[in-house]
Formats: sequence, C-alpha cells, structure tokens
Amino acid sequence: MTPEILDLLFPNELPTVAEIETKYPSRELPEGAVVSRLAPSPTGYLHIGNFYQGFMAERLAHQHNGVFFLRVEDTDQARKVEGAVEVVLNALAHYGIRPDEGRTLDGEIGDYAPYTQSERKEIYQAYAKELVAKGAAYPCFCTTEEIDLVRKIQSKQGLRTGYYGHYAKCRNLTDDEVLANLKAGKPFCIRLKSTGDYSKRIVVDDLLKGKVSLPEYDVDVPIIKGADGLPTYHFAHLIDDHLMQTTHVVRGEEWLSSLPLHIQLFNLMGWQPPQYAHHALLQKLGEDGKRRKISKRLDPEANIEYFAEHGYPQDAVLEYLLNLMNASFEDWRKENPTVSVFDFPMDIHKISNTAGALFDMVKLNSIAREVVARMTAEEVYDKVLTWAKEYKPDFANVLENNREKCISIFNIERGIGTKSRKDLFKWEDAEKETEFFFQTPAFDEKLLDPIAKDDVVKVALEYAAIYNPSDSKEEWFAKIKEIAGANGFATDMKAYKADPKSFKGSVSDVAKILRVAITGRTQSPDLYAIMQILGKDEVLTRLNLNDRC
Repeated sequence: MTPEILDLLFPNELPTVAEIETKYPSRELPEGAVVSRLAPSPTGYLHIGNFYQGFMAERLAHQHNGVFFLRVEDTDQARKVEGAVEVVLNALAHYGIRPDEGRTLDGEIGDYAPYTQSERKEIYQAYAKELVAKGAAYPCFCTTEEIDLVRKIQSKQGLRTGYYGHYAKCRNLTDDEVLANLKAGKPFCIRLKSTGDYSKRIVVDDLLKGKVSLPEYDVDVPIIKGADGLPTYHFAHLIDDHLMQTTHVVRGEEWLSSLPLHIQLFNLMGWQPPQYAHHALLQKLGEDGKRRKISKRLDPEANIEYFAEHGYPQDAVLEYLLNLMNASFEDWRKENPTVSVFDFPMDIHKISNTAGALFDMVKLNSIAREVVARMTAEEVYDKVLTWAKEYKPDFANVLENNREKCISIFNIERGIGTKSRKDLFKWEDAEKETEFFFQTPAFDEKLLDPIAKDDVVKVALEYAAIYNPSDSKEEWFAKIKEIAGANGFATDMKAYKADPKSFKGSVSDVAKILRVAITGRTQSPDLYAIMQILGKDEVLTRLNLNDRC
C-alpha cells in the first residue's frame, strides 16, 4: 500500500511499533513464572464459568511465582454495560481473588497500562498499519448486505461460510481501486490477509487437551472495525497478550476453533504464542436428565452473585470449584482440615477434560455444611452479620443488638467432632433458624399427631412444674423420662419397640411435645441448650399450652 493510502486509512498520528515495544519492557520474573489473566467483557454479570476460569488462571499464576492480572476487553462498545466492570471486581474481591495488576476498584495498577482495551486504540491501529504496509492486511469495502449475500450463496451450495478464497473480493484490489474507494468516502474495515490453507492442519500442544489437531484458518477476518476504528477481539487480545507478556491463557473450549487463527496471527507478527489451556465448560443436568451448559437464561446460579446473595460461605464456593478442577482436593481437605483453601496445590494437568465438570448444587451444599461446621460460633456470627448488613438490614439489627445471645445460639452443637451441627450452610438461612429464639412461635398441634391433645397439654404443664434451668443435661433428661413414665409413655425404647400398643408413645414423643411447644418445629438443634438460652421465664411461658392451644 502507498503512503497516501496508509495516511487515508490511518489519518491520526500513531506511535511506531518500535516505540510501543519499548514502552512494555520484559518482565523480570523467576524462571518458570506464569503470567496469566482474566479478561472479561463488561456485558453484564460475571458468569460462574468465567469466574471458574479466572480462579484457575489465578491459581496457576500464584502457584508458579507469577503474575495474575485483569484486563477489560471492551472493544465491543455496543454490548458494553455500565458498572459491569465493578461487578466483576467486586465478585473477585468477595472471594479474596485480587489481581496483582490491571483494573482494580481503585483504578489501574501495573507497568503495562492501560489495561482497558478501549483506551489502547492507538496501539492496535499502529500494529494494523504495519500489517497493511507489509501487505499482510488490507482495507475491505464490502457492505453488510454484500457479506450476507455471500453467506447465503455459500450456505445454498453447502460450502463453509466466510470471507475467504475468491469470495474475499477486496483482497486483491489494486492500489488505484483502494484509493478511489477511500476518496469516495466508502466505509471500510481492515482485514487480515490469511496465510492459512483449510486443507492443511496445525497441531498445538494444549495444557489440558494434549495435542490438538485443527484445520488451518483461511478466512480473512476483520482486525480493525470500520465504525469506530477499534479492533476485533482476535486482534486486540493477541497484541495485549504479547505486550503484557502473558505466558499462559486459560479459557473455555469454545475457543478451540479460533486457535488456528490466533496461532497464525502470532506467527505473522513474529511473536511467541502463550501456552493455552482450554478447559471443558461447566455443565449441569437438565430436567430431561441430560447434560447441558449452565445457562444464563435457565440457571440463576450461572451468575456468580447468586452465591453471595444467598449467603454461601466464600470458602465453600472456592472449595467446590477446586473439587471440580482437581479430584484430589477432597482427600487433601481431609488431611488438611484447617488450612486455607489457597494452600491447595492445584495441578492443571489433573483437570479432567473428557466431559464438562458437572455443577451440582447438592454437592456444593454438602461442602458448605462442612465449611460452616469448621467455624467457631464467633466466626459464624461475624459472617452472618456481614451478609445481613448487605442483604437483610432488619436481621442485622437483631444480630447487633443481641450479639452474645446469637453467639450462644450459633454455638449449639458446634465443634463436637464429626457430629458438629450441619443444619446451617448458607447465611440466608440463619434468620429462619434463629427466629424462634426472638419471638414465641405459633403452636401447631397437628405437628404432634397422633398424640392426644389432652396428653400434649398435660405433659407440657407437668414438665413446666418440675423444670429447673440449673439441672445438668442428665438431670434434665431424667425429668423428661419421669414425666413420660407418669403419663403412660415408654421410658425405654426397647420396651416400646417390643410392645408399642402397651404405651401411648415413647420418651421421644414426650421430648417432641416439649420441642414443638418451645421451638414450633419437630426438628431443632439440642433442646437442652435452646432452653438454657431462652431462660426459665420464656420456657415456662411456651410450655403453658392452655394459653396457646
């Protein structure tokens, strides 16, 4: 292309490629250090799959003495959503994942700025200009309608769709034709002049997939869009990964088909491509029992914010994702029950790629129960309060005004070896699990069917008459057995099972009467501890069923 054409294609003053390369010096890192990144597009919320990918990239970098950075890929301005970058940053911060450089909530940090692609427009145009000057790229003046027509013709003939071969009609325009189009003010984009041959194949050694054989890419893709002069994703991320010296790219397997294009671009630019790790996409079982991708439209858990809103402990989410990454995590956790989740030695070579990892909420809930069970009552209180301040301010007020009482509540059956209580696994459930401590629950006699109402009232009143909060747990239960025997209920479970018709019920039914009267439910944590926290006056009020039936 002539200097006149280059000036018309790129009318603004641009830095030279040499000047740009000087601005981004080599990183001084230990041998074997990994530089990886999360590069979200600000188009809405952060998908759990993107978070999974970012967490994997972060672990890979920090376990290999490297750098994890966040770059915002916002060249598609039409899809940009205001505030979306902050959503991503807040989500990462919530889980303790902090980029070493790049975009942060406090601005940009690092020596390879700017980390927002829309602010790097001149950089991309400088490299595009060099490609055009070398004849490796060219201006395309085809309209959208012309491109659509070519696709329709290709589809009708059963051919691959795309701007390639003789369908790339602007590829061989003469300088005079290009100049005439530019002077006529025709809109244009800049396309790569592909060197690929679709009949040939390339082999890439992927960190997760192993050796992958794919056809060469022969489509002349746009690298600079005509409307705003911004680059396409393929061109922008390649230049940025080179300048920011990314050594490892972790991304979903949906990008495998683009890998030949990206390798071709790296080779064309004379740069060493990073190592790629294409992970299988997260999946779940649909209503038909078949696997499918997690869907933004169908699955609320596709949004990483879902877990914060519902109060899942951060460590539970991270532990679950590490479970999906490495099957060895579960055994490691059993051997290291108190160690930080970030100390797990994730091995990227052990990530399964035969099928997408199955995202199972039941498994996540199970892990969350174990995570909460390892916490002290004070830790649970602090985390519930932090969650409630953001999502349930009225409940937060209750917690703040009753700190010691709440800690006592959360301490019931906590830390008793493998039998530590596991009813609480997400913070949103804490309000329901504690509500009967702060307000007398309604008494529902149907919960005690088929025990006769008269027996229910009599048992409750008789127990109230001998209740003493100073009793030990053994003395407390002895009195329950005493009341049971005096009212025709079996005090011995073996005797009851041997001849149930001889009794009105068993001692467990008497305990159930007291539990329903005091808590309003048939299942609860340790009843003795609950009564201790409620205090004598409140217990006696609740046992007076004459006033409540």
